[in-house]
Amino acid sequence: MGGIIWIIVIGFIAGLIARFLAPGPNNPQGFILTTVLGIAGAFLATFIGQAIGHYGPEQGAGLITSVIGAVVVLFIWHRLVSAGVIRS
Repeated sequence: MGGIIWIIVIGFIAGLIARFLAPGPNNPQGFILTTVLGIAGAFLATFIGQAIGHYGPEQGAGLITSVIGAVVVLFIWHRLVSAGVIRS
């Protein structure tokens, strides 16, 4: 149970930092979307890190790489909103 709470806390912090680094009028708002943004960034960073051999099979991304992944997810979010696929 502690691992899940830790993932949510790190995801929320990574999402907040990503929203601060990449501001925009159509950022996802609210606690849940910010947390999902950070968790998605962490999964993306973990997947890419494992694919290039930076992380082992049982390792996950840290806070800094989670933030970088969340910024990438936020960039994709901005592109989808500007294309009209998602409404903010």
